[in-house]
Amino acid sequence: MRTRYISLLLLGLMSLGVGSCNKWLDVKPKDKFLEPQMFSNLEGAVTALNGIYLQMSSSILYGRQLTMQAVEVLAQRYNTPVGHRDYNFQTYAWDQDSVKFRFSGIWEAAYAGIVNTNQYVRNLDVYDGPTITGELKSLLRGEATGIRAMLHFDLLRLYGPIYNTKDSVSPSIPYYRKAAPEIGALLPANQVIDSILADLTIAEQLLQKDPIIANGVSTGGRVDGLNWLNNRNLRMNYYAVKALQARVHLYRNNKPAALEAAKAVVDNGGRHFPWIKPARIISDRIDPERVFPSELILGMFNIDLYNNYKAVFAPEVKDVNILAPNDTRLKAIFESNEGDYRYNPMWIVPTVGGKSYKTFYKYSDISSADSTFRFKMPLIRISEMYYIMAESEPDAARAREYLNTVRRNRGLPDVASTVNINTELQKEYQKEFIGEGQLFYYYKRRNVTSIPNGASTTGNVTMNATKYVVPLPLSETLYR
Repeated sequence: MRTRYISLLLLGLMSLGVGSCNKWLDVKPKDKFLEPQMFSNLEGAVTALNGIYLQMSSSILYGRQLTMQAVEVLAQRYNTPVGHRDYNFQTYAWDQDSVKFRFSGIWEAAYAGIVNTNQYVRNLDVYDGPTITGELKSLLRGEATGIRAMLHFDLLRLYGPIYNTKDSVSPSIPYYRKAAPEIGALLPANQVIDSILADLTIAEQLLQKDPIIANGVSTGGRVDGLNWLNNRNLRMNYYAVKALQARVHLYRNNKPAALEAAKAVVDNGGRHFPWIKPARIISDRIDPERVFPSELILGMFNIDLYNNYKAVFAPEVKDVNILAPNDTRLKAIFESNEGDYRYNPMWIVPTVGGKSYKTFYKYSDISSADSTFRFKMPLIRISEMYYIMAESEPDAARAREYLNTVRRNRGLPDVASTVNINTELQKEYQKEFIGEGQLFYYYKRRNVTSIPNGASTTGNVTMNATKYVVPLPLSETLYR
């Protein structure tokens, strides 16, 4: 079993395709790949961690299913009629083979990533490379620990119970901190949340000297010839950990703690994640920054981003399989507001493919191969911190100001003082995170009992635990 776990990480590393791995592959057999020569220097340790990020960006995880496809279909984002390849997902047909296969794949890939983080942290200690100083080791360990927490949290959000009911004490998922062959117990959801928050606290402490705090996203410089300390928002950085704390606390409905964590990101790190400039999204028709890259607290380099786009969103995809909403539904989501930066720049009636309706262009490629934001996949953005503050803030006027801050930076006017803040926040989640996988989790967290039906122009879908809770895969339950 141990050899199998090591091979999981080896597979991620081999997929990197970097030449520096070749010398290691030639030295020892695969089951010894992670032993002394891999962790004897900083380059090897960083390369090993890159393998974990690469695995996370695979199509079965954040490269596609946990962002733009599976969880978005569960949220009724798209019109997937009978005959569409994702029809069974939109109807929550958990017993269908296509559905079981995909969610089993997500489960197994996420836990493989968790095993790899555990093995990675272990190996940092066992093979104590002389060039990996205490401070650098803390950064590496902090990234890995934060990744472990995030993977567990998204597994809980998908396969766990609706937390804000009495089901928070119901069995949910295992939590693994060691790369051991034992099958972990299905813990009550509240214990899983405790473990996630404990890991995030450890990660926060380990990342106290993350260069992003003082220098921002891309000014960390090089260490031993490596570019590891640049592009910190493409790695599990200090502010990403604080943002995850805000997410997790709000999921638990601990609003004071959620507000505190989100404010820590905005007040201390907000300058590092500036709002998109209107000209970069509205006026630039050659290289529009549709993913709002400057706002990303955490993103991922997704080498298959444009292939995934072509597979599910591109105008050339046949009507029966394309992921696109009904035009009437799309207009309703954006309240027919043509000035919203998230509307017309992202949704366009194409000139190819024979489509008479708008298709999704957020992840379409751009013409400039030198662009700094190509292949970037959003995972956490600064706007979410403002939404969390708005939902958690007890003062109504201050809550509206947090919400209005985002709206002003999306080309929208302020909301009226009479609005219901939760109603407006739900509208914002529907607009802001298309293709990013957050809407289904929002609905589930708030136990929304009726959501817009993606397969109709006006109807709703009645939601309950049988639709919000993805069943554990057979591979997990068979031998319990």
